[in-house]
Amino acid sequence: MFRLYTFVGLLHVLIGWRLVPDMPSTAAATAMILWLVASTALIPFALAARRIKRRALATGLMWAGLLALGSFSSLFVLTIIRDVALLIGAATNALLRLGSMQAFQSYSALAVPGLAALFTLLGFINARRPARVRSVDVPIAGLPAALHGFSIAQISDLHVGPTIKRDYVDAIVDAVNQLGADLIAVTGDLVDGSVAQLAHHTQPMARLTARHGAYFVTGNHEYYSGAPAWVAELRRLGLRVLINEHVVLEHAGVDIVVAGVTDYSAHHFDEAHRSDPLAAIAGAPADAAVKLLLAHQPRSALTAAPAGFDLQLSGHTHGGQFLPWNFFVWMQQPFTAGLHRLDDLWVYTSRGTGYWGPPKRLGVPSEITHLRLVPA
Repeated sequence: MFRLYTFVGLLHVLIGWRLVPDMPSTAAATAMILWLVASTALIPFALAARRIKRRALATGLMWAGLLALGSFSSLFVLTIIRDVALLIGAATNALLRLGSMQAFQSYSALAVPGLAALFTLLGFINARRPARVRSVDVPIAGLPAALHGFSIAQISDLHVGPTIKRDYVDAIVDAVNQLGADLIAVTGDLVDGSVAQLAHHTQPMARLTARHGAYFVTGNHEYYSGAPAWVAELRRLGLRVLINEHVVLEHAGVDIVVAGVTDYSAHHFDEAHRSDPLAAIAGAPADAAVKLLLAHQPRSALTAAPAGFDLQLSGHTHGGQFLPWNFFVWMQQPFTAGLHRLDDLWVYTSRGTGYWGPPKRLGVPSEITHLRLVPA
């Protein structure tokens, strides 16, 4: 942990070195130094505040630390962009002899913290407003007429925990129930904390209502938070937890297979929970009209496609959550967000219904997904 804090501190020093000398006034330079000192002091609380016994103090410090972390991300990225612009400007100036770049250096140094503050504010507003419904039609080849318009409400990556509490969960449950979906899918990372800490805040999940019920699969954060206890708690709340298994639903005389796997990384915590799409579909009726898989991480699709599933619902990526990190998700996952095709398998990746870490969403809004099956 000390190494992490030292690394964060050095990054702040680097930003200060690149910006403070070019500030257009002493007041601006002083304000920048104070911002960097405060950020360096607050960011560790994003992780360490959980250990503080006084809940109100811990919550306040965690909020401060996470907000500081979000603003630091923008500050760091914008500083790099400014340095690249200065490098290009210097090269261009050397070739064309355009004159002094002092004014650009000064005002760009001032623009970096200004834009970082603006992006942090906008990101906070976008993250804290309730997720909006995103409607998606999924074309299924040979879909029986009885299943035309069969609907699924998906929520994912709610991350109930340090800054997402019961009031937010209540609003999400109300919005999902208003959709009148045939089935509800909760594709993991519901919580960031233990059952003892968060049971009160997840209680509204018991109100989820759909014709064929609500189904849940574990995400990586369930394993960080005590997966066995959360599996038991969610079952108590009335959700059907699928652990490398399936159920067969009858809808208007037609069979639908609903399967679910544990998180892709679950075996690192419990070998008995190793994610296995093949085991999840084993024994399912081969003539089922639709085979649906719930899998937290999109990369489960690499095994789900040859297993014979028609549609996989996933989350995990948050769509990148805020710029520019959405451009780097592909380095770990095959899909970042939205509906994609892998061989004969459709994969829908939710951008997440909540957020993780900094209360910040920029260019990547949260969503409640309302999926509808339609004939191809």
